[in-house]
Amino acid sequence: MRALNYGTLLILALSLCAGEGNAQSGYGLWLGVKPASGERSASYKKQLSALLFPVTNEMDSIAKQELLSALNGLIGHTPKQVDAIQEEGTILIGTPSTLPHLAREAVAAHLPLMGTEGYGIYSITVLEKPATVILANTTNGILYGTYAFIGLLQRNEDISSLAITSQPKVELRLLNHWDNLDRTVERGYAGFSLWDWHRLPGYRDPRYTDYARANASIGINGTVLNNVNANALMLTTAYLEKAAALADVFRPYGIRVYLSARFSAPVELGGLENADPLNPAVQRWWADKVAEIYGHIPDFGGFLVKANSEGQPGPQNYGRSHADGANLLADVLKPHGGVVMWRAFVYEDTEPEDRAKQAYNEFKPLGGTFRDNVIIQVKNGPIDFQPREPFHPLFGAMPRSQLMTEFQITQEYLGFATHLVYLGTLFSETLQADTYADGPGSTVARIVDGSLNGQAITAIAGVANTGTAINWTGHPFAQANWYAYGRLAWDPDLDAAGIAEEWLRLTFGNDASFINALLPIMMRSRETTVNYMTPLGLHHLMGWDHHFGPGPWIRDKPRADWTSVYYHNASKDGIGFDRTATGSNALSQYSSEVRALFENPQTCPDEYLLWFHHLPWDFRMKSDETLWEALCRHYYNGVEEVAAMQTVWEAQRGKVNDTIFREVTDLLAMQHKEAKLWRDACVLYFQQFSDMPIPEGLEPPEHPLEYYEQLKFHFVPGI
Repeated sequence: MRALNYGTLLILALSLCAGEGNAQSGYGLWLGVKPASGERSASYKKQLSALLFPVTNEMDSIAKQELLSALNGLIGHTPKQVDAIQEEGTILIGTPSTLPHLAREAVAAHLPLMGTEGYGIYSITVLEKPATVILANTTNGILYGTYAFIGLLQRNEDISSLAITSQPKVELRLLNHWDNLDRTVERGYAGFSLWDWHRLPGYRDPRYTDYARANASIGINGTVLNNVNANALMLTTAYLEKAAALADVFRPYGIRVYLSARFSAPVELGGLENADPLNPAVQRWWADKVAEIYGHIPDFGGFLVKANSEGQPGPQNYGRSHADGANLLADVLKPHGGVVMWRAFVYEDTEPEDRAKQAYNEFKPLGGTFRDNVIIQVKNGPIDFQPREPFHPLFGAMPRSQLMTEFQITQEYLGFATHLVYLGTLFSETLQADTYADGPGSTVARIVDGSLNGQAITAIAGVANTGTAINWTGHPFAQANWYAYGRLAWDPDLDAAGIAEEWLRLTFGNDASFINALLPIMMRSRETTVNYMTPLGLHHLMGWDHHFGPGPWIRDKPRADWTSVYYHNASKDGIGFDRTATGSNALSQYSSEVRALFENPQTCPDEYLLWFHHLPWDFRMKSDETLWEALCRHYYNGVEEVAAMQTVWEAQRGKVNDTIFREVTDLLAMQHKEAKLWRDACVLYFQQFSDMPIPEGLEPPEHPLEYYEQLKFHFVPGI
């Protein structure tokens, strides 16, 4: 009981302070409440005058206190606690077993549509009195429904005629933390790891609760605590005790803990001669280790595994397949209800013909050979989270195996935590891409949510962008990417613009002029970034290793596919990677309908032109420009668009608190400077091959190419 009371008081205290310190720093994320307008406040007080909320467990208690705290912040009002409907304006919250009979009967028909985590929010009449009911089949659904209802209030919505039924389309909605045991975060740009391993399990930082609260509010129900480039120490007893402490904090918020497992752990921890998945001693070691994990974490979710990629050990070290490795772990997890998420991001040992083809070549032949608790985790595109990639060809190619999408919320290739880039558009672009695997409408979303192939376990992963930065994500607007990922994980078919508007209202308030000014910026921001970094389907042009800034000149590294010149192929003859039948033929990995879209350069969408084609510099674009002119125009437009973002943001002075206003102002100035760096470096580098002038009217770069090539960046975060 002591832990319950502490958690309840903590939530209440954090919610009540959201209007001051949290709003100043961004710590409160989208959960900070601001007073409702006078007219709306009066309406809410009338409609929310009493509360009937039977509390059966800690999760119920959290949901109830979240609602009471929100109402106090929004309308300065705490509804009366009642046991029966006595007057109009009662809120009824519960499951079929806890709600009064009359209220339950009024909405019972909706229950089958909610599943185990969904909820319903309805305006009903009971005993001739108008009431609001939040109903779910489980307390998890009650928590999600309560957060959804609070969101309606925060956004100043009319709640007089509610008829909302919602359930997640994807079962496992996870964050992947690339956090190391020394608290560095690989590709993390918001400070150090949230997990204070040294002080765990003894000290449980209140920030862990805030993290769980934020995730629960957008429906995220799982978290992988450690880096996919895993340290075997994570599986030792000492670290399992630490992970168990985090699991205890997360559990009341419906969040299960998962771990990245190092495939060679039986050798490194168990002293075995090898980690061959067909070795009975190795199988016994993993069975014992999994039993130990469940002894510490009874609801442990399972393993995420990166194997035989970028030097990580795996089953191929012993002449075995990815299926052999995944099935070993699946078999020992199966009795406990755990899953294996086996990443399809792989490298061949030898230099490939085309890196974009590798995952398909390795995994498609294994279709149907994985256990039923294995999910193949596939990046959104076939290279590596580039600013724009076509959807991964494995989507639609393995109907007898379970696939999940892996997105990168952290902006490894999109400006780190310096650039304002809303990724909801990127996520949706992938999810709504049509694979034509089973005719038109075979979208990636339908593969991920299981509706296309009927896969039993559905999942989605996002590489987290959270850290010890006071605003969690480094850039105030990067919070929107965490939020958008959660919303799209719940329902991959949601509209990215609608999600962006939700986030703006929840985070900054409901000023229509502010929303109307910032929403177009957010929706355009990813395209803006693609323009000044990798337009027309270019990719992998970033700096070596740290991935900061432009590096189209990168060459002579241990592997050709770790260089930029491998991907852009710029020469006097032209630019781009030929992936048609005359080149690597990567297009053959897609359906005939997708091939027809991309294989003809005259009809290929400009966004993917140089991804699939190597073209001469004077190739005539649909705009009637030459390829060189179009490339320059995109680079210059990207910089101009950032300048326009600065102008729009400056006009919002006084509409947001000074701390956040100044931070975004400074970051936009940095983004503009870095966008010019990208533009000038890339245009000059490619110009030496095109041997064409920069189009008239465009300002020449400030420095010669040699200046940009010699720039050095030290202590770049995220390595």
